[in-house]
Amino acid sequence: MNGFAALGVLLGLIAVVTAAGLAWRATTGRVRTRSNGEIVEPADVDAEAFGRRATLLQFSTDFCAPCRSTARVLGGTADQLDGVRHVEVDLTHRPELAGRFGILQTPTTLVLDAGGAVRARIGGAVRPDAVRATLHTILGSDHASA
Repeated sequence: MNGFAALGVLLGLIAVVTAAGLAWRATTGRVRTRSNGEIVEPADVDAEAFGRRATLLQFSTDFCAPCRSTARVLGGTADQLDGVRHVEVDLTHRPELAGRFGILQTPTTLVLDAGGAVRARIGGAVRPDAVRATLHTILGSDHASA
């Protein structure tokens, strides 16, 4: 292979990797709404209870740096809204839950309604405005701040 061909292959690889990185970055933190009827019970994830109106169910691992910032955002958001609770599940200690809930990355957050139905899924670090907008949709316009 001559020098120009090698340079062409190298530039092609850089372009493909850059495009893949930009695509991954664009989807990280995006809310995908779901209504497949999946119900999660507190006992399924060893939680004491879920929120009376909604639950932010976060799946994390011990060595996940974005998980800590996600926990702060979700916890702060839940504290601001009446009847909303943040529950964090460490997959390091419960790896079987990754398969059950289809967790491919951490953090992953499931947004549950009052009945435990999965209404939305967020892969990656959450965006505070997206979490609030999703909760606003689930709770309706009559939700009150604490």
